Amino acid sequence: MSLGFSVETLLPAARVSGPLRMGLVRLDESEWLEPAPDLAARKAAFDAHPESVAVLPEAEAGIAELGALLGVAGGLEAAARAVWEDLCIMTQDQPGGPFRLTGAAVAFPTDWRLAEKLGRPLHAVHEPIHGYAEQLSSGVDKFMDGLQSHNLFGRTNAFVMPSDALRYMPTGDPALRFAHVTAENAGETLFVRCERETLRRLPRSRAIVFTIGIYRAPLGSLGDAALARLAQSLEGYGEGELARRAAPHYADALAGYAARRAGGRQAA
Repeated sequence: MSLGFSVETLLPAARVSGPLRMGLVRLDESEWLEPAPDLAARKAAFDAHPESVAVLPEAEAGIAELGALLGVAGGLEAAARAVWEDLCIMTQDQPGGPFRLTGAAVAFPTDWRLAEKLGRPLHAVHEPIHGYAEQLSSGVDKFMDGLQSHNLFGRTNAFVMPSDALRYMPTGDPALRFAHVTAENAGETLFVRCERETLRRLPRSRAIVFTIGIYRAPLGSLGDAALARLAQSLEGYGEGELARRAAPHYADALAGYAARRAGGRQAA
């Protein structure tokens, strides 16, 4: 399976039911980064949000190696301004030890703040994800420790949002954020946001580079299979995960929109 670089092509690999899983796909080098990045959007985000970049000393060797790999001088922010993806550096204090987030340049966060995550081990970084500690933490740690530099892996997830903002940092009551969404207008007022994530280990520093590329699309622009997959998530996720994603506030609208569109196809 190839992940592609759009919501439509990413959705088949996104988890919509069952327990948490990494859902990794092996990628070729040509599939690592977005081939046509919007660098103006990257520049605007970093210029407006200097807090989007933070680096601990432990990440410096990995950052230098990443810069050489990308052909970009000037540190982690310069590298992240040159590509579409946000860039995270994860390092071990000692071989076999837990990986920590020791550097990141995050222009387009999805409801997380770098200052709260920097320096923390992976299980702590993922604390808000319902079930991560019980279902996925040990498996992720084992995979990360065994990742070799000749391998490149990708994965994706998908969220339903009431906004197509590149930086999605919601505040306030989620009921108010989704209050305008109905089954009749969900095609225009709901947006699907996919994070296209990749993992690769750098051969010299042994740091792991974790990239996050953001892709968004209005619900109404998706094909029938993609829409059906999203609708499946309304029953496939557990209550804790549904609550984290604010799904109770858009579930009726999404299900109603999917049913209306399916009915229209049948009538035609």
